[in-house]
Amino acid sequence: MKAAATMRAARMHEAGARLIVEELPTPIPGNEDVLIRVRSCGMVPNLLNVLHQLAKIAPGLGMPLPPLPAVFGLDPAGEVAQVGAHVKNVAVGDRVYVNPMRVCGTCRHCVDGDFAACRHYTFNGYFGFSHNSLEIYDRYPSGGMAEYMVAPSYAAVKLADQTSFDQAARLGYVGTAYSALRRSNVGPESTVLITGASGTLGLGGVISALALGAKRIFAVARDRDLLAEVKAISPGRIETMSSLDGSVREWIKDMTAGEGVDVAVDCLPYGAPVEQFLEAYHSVRRGGCVVNAGGITEAIPVFLHDLMTRNISLVGSLWFTPREAREMAALAESGLLDLSIFETCACTLDTVNDALGDMSARRGGFSNYVVNP
Repeated sequence: MKAAATMRAARMHEAGARLIVEELPTPIPGNEDVLIRVRSCGMVPNLLNVLHQLAKIAPGLGMPLPPLPAVFGLDPAGEVAQVGAHVKNVAVGDRVYVNPMRVCGTCRHCVDGDFAACRHYTFNGYFGFSHNSLEIYDRYPSGGMAEYMVAPSYAAVKLADQTSFDQAARLGYVGTAYSALRRSNVGPESTVLITGASGTLGLGGVISALALGAKRIFAVARDRDLLAEVKAISPGRIETMSSLDGSVREWIKDMTAGEGVDVAVDCLPYGAPVEQFLEAYHSVRRGGCVVNAGGITEAIPVFLHDLMTRNISLVGSLWFTPREAREMAALAESGLLDLSIFETCACTLDTVNDALGDMSARRGGFSNYVVNP
């Protein structure tokens, strides 16, 4: 597969402005990199926040965006078009998902596989977490809203033929919830509460919990109609409740004979009230685990003596590792991770601005907005 000398890409020149489709030189991969012919790139609801709000305030938060003009796009999938001289894990023509996680690869945390602890941790095509991300942008400046992109070979995850590129473009937010569940050791004996369960992140948590074998999944969200569709995914294992219908902790107490759930995963969106998180926190059993993977930004009052005496773990979970990405690809290949529940809403580079504006009409997490460059 020979790449063209130039490519089309949608770039942002000014924070909050419309993306401009331009002709750019096709990037050249380094010795440990791969060149990807992008076939699909996910557009999650938070992308609008990144392009409009975060782009204006990111420097003050210490969360830099790639220098403008920049090609964004968090979750690409496509075909390997070229490999660097030292690449062994993929070959030209392989169908892959591209994990946007970028790290230095050489610090003690990276060597130990604790990638989120790397001081250079960055979401390619999205934002970084410190000024060190600027070094990552020098090497990997572009995301997936282009016909081609370069990525480190560790980011390329092979896909089975039955996993479409559009489905693979959803693996980022599925993976965020999947990693949160893995961190809390969810397995066949587990009971799991997922808040924000009908949203983009929460629905990924529901299907990941099913794939990991959780015996009972308690899904909480506001929209009753969407919750009915969530339950229909696996009626025998999923129970649902609208947060508009009363206390989640009392519901969980009734549903678990007073014990509480083993694990509560917070998948609430940005701007959700703290009270909803606290309902989940108080729904776990003694020795249980609360994992925050969502968008709560307010300070949360936690009674530490209760945390200690009930032996509860409260942890944060950020994205997922290359290994977890391979696990998800394998689970999707076997049918245990059901990506068919997503309904693709596709656009082209020329219509990407209109599609970004239309995402407010999405059908919760079931809508899968992608751009096909």
